[in-house]
Amino acid sequence: MDIQGDDGLSKIYSHEQLIIEIPETAHKISSDSWFQVGFVLTTGINSAYVLGYSGAVMVPLGWVGGVVGLIAATAISLYANVLIARLHEFGGKRHIRYRDLAAYVYGPKAYSLTWILQYVNLFMINVGYIMLAGQALKAIYIIFRDDGAMKLPYFIAISGFTCAIFAICIPHLSALRIWLGVSTILSIVYIVTAVVLSLRDGIQSPPRDYSKPGTHTSKIFTIIGASASLATVRPPVVSNMIKALYFQFSVGVLPLYAVVFMGYWAYGNGASSYLLNNVHGPLWLKTFANISAFFQSVISLHIFASPLYEYLDTKYGIKGSALALRNFLFRIMVRGGYLSITTFVSAALPFLGDFMSLTGAISTFPLTFILANHMYLVAKENNLSCLQKSWHWLNVCFFAIMAVAAATAALRLIAVDSNTYHFFADM
Repeated sequence: MDIQGDDGLSKIYSHEQLIIEIPETAHKISSDSWFQVGFVLTTGINSAYVLGYSGAVMVPLGWVGGVVGLIAATAISLYANVLIARLHEFGGKRHIRYRDLAAYVYGPKAYSLTWILQYVNLFMINVGYIMLAGQALKAIYIIFRDDGAMKLPYFIAISGFTCAIFAICIPHLSALRIWLGVSTILSIVYIVTAVVLSLRDGIQSPPRDYSKPGTHTSKIFTIIGASASLATVRPPVVSNMIKALYFQFSVGVLPLYAVVFMGYWAYGNGASSYLLNNVHGPLWLKTFANISAFFQSVISLHIFASPLYEYLDTKYGIKGSALALRNFLFRIMVRGGYLSITTFVSAALPFLGDFMSLTGAISTFPLTFILANHMYLVAKENNLSCLQKSWHWLNVCFFAIMAVAAATAALRLIAVDSNTYHFFADM
């Protein structure tokens, strides 16, 4: 049941008849085609993060584990997203936020828990994007002046400032529009460059070492951590359009596979957590690829930060013209403050692969695999066979165990790297 209150809040009754007050969004909805939604999702899946999977996923998992793991992660992620998409309009109500749906199915406590998990997930992904943007700027600097005068934290600070400017200028997700096309072009540039130069290096290089590095104990923790990185293949955006999801997980995922597998084939266990650091080729081409990776990271960060912006804009009633003085100043203070904190964390702990693992473990696993299966189980309980119920319970239990194991492994990796490198390290 859904009613509109006098205070502008949408009051949703859960199946337990508990009232949850949810504000109507201050951002635009229902104005984007499935094709634009598909490009938003594909922009996320082929963001500059793809340049890190060869080192973060393939090196610890190897050929068999990496290939099977990536394909399985894609299939499982698509399945989980389709489950949520089928619940997008549930109980006579269109749930525009993931936490709204959780509140309707479970009650108010689930709303708060899902809210926390979502924003932890988004924050950590945004931390990773600023790291990537900083890595891209540093790579450009090294190409022309490798004197060590400029350290990674400086480039991360520049990246954070650029992201803040972009966030202030783009009021909401639907306003991206032309930037989605720009993002696609930028993605093509660094993906094609990475694939072509990796292919050339692989052909010209002697046989590579594909063995998994580390001691027996460290291999176990690294493998578990890498399995959590696989979960970040799926961006945490809920779509109500099955077509957009199929576009994302078919056409959209092919460039990711090309970069990841080619990078690992070319460099073996020497593959970097930022693949463009490995490739050899014309300086102008490497520079162009790194510039593309930098600006694409800025756009992608905005996509993943938009749910937080929507929440804050809605909470404080930021509506109307984006150029209105109050709205403009609000974006400067709030979005600028959020990205300042994000930038500080990125510079202090620049361990990209470790953060990819921790993100997957503590938020993407629960949101994507555990909650999606259990929510569907609860919502459709009377329409599911015994076999279907068993299948969903199996997914819930398996991924709950994986989440705990992966979080433990990721925290261990961060602790090890923190002992090896100092805060604000020049990685």
